[in-house]
Amino acid sequence: MDLNLLAEKVDAAALNTTPIAQLSTESQFSVDESYEIQRLSIARRLDRGESLIGLKMGFTSEAKMKQMGVHDMIWGRLTDSMMVDGEFDMSAHIHPRAEPEICFRVNRDIRKELSIDECKESVDGVCAAIEIIDSRYENFKFSLEDVIADNCSSAGIILGEWQSPGTPLINLDMRLEVDGISVENGNSNAILGDPWKSIAAATRLAEHYKQSIAAGAIIMAGASTPAVFLKAGQRVSVTVQTLGSASFVTK
Repeated sequence: MDLNLLAEKVDAAALNTTPIAQLSTESQFSVDESYEIQRLSIARRLDRGESLIGLKMGFTSEAKMKQMGVHDMIWGRLTDSMMVDGEFDMSAHIHPRAEPEICFRVNRDIRKELSIDECKESVDGVCAAIEIIDSRYENFKFSLEDVIADNCSSAGIILGEWQSPGTPLINLDMRLEVDGISVENGNSNAILGDPWKSIAAATRLAEHYKQSIAAGAIIMAGASTPAVFLKAGQRVSVTVQTLGSASFVTK
């Protein structure tokens, strides 16, 4: 099995906006090998001039972990090309969905697992955010290994205004709206009961897979509701109690 070839397949699917069959239908690989495929795929992006800007967490709810039959979260890498500045180009993606999140910004290099208290000392901003996910697999269907290899479906990031890291994050209402209509309502407690736990988990997993987190990097803590499919011509926004809002339009 050639992990480089599998990384090339999933990268080409994203680059060419062409869905592919799940990699696991032809090749069997472990979770660790999935992360290596992810790393190799992102390395291709970096070779094309993109820059690594942070990490994202996935499966940050106990219900989702149970549904997927896993006992731990997953994580992916974020690059600068994923930052959305107002408009999101639907034609450059396959079947994107949006979900409400909370994002953190770190103020120092992190190369080891941190406790929650240490995370709070290492973060200088927190904000309302939207993540756009876009699986490169046909029909948005995948196994655990497939989705990790596909960089956890990472596609786009929209950030609100940065707020003080001392802003309380427990039990915050989170609302996702499309064209002014509420389509998903959630709570920050859905993110491991406390979004700070997600950041601590990110440092643990990053250390395990030898991925450093640079000062200034962002970490997306995970979704509080199911994701919503997008269509062209929509205005999408998220509002997080005490943290403010973030929005974009599709074209």
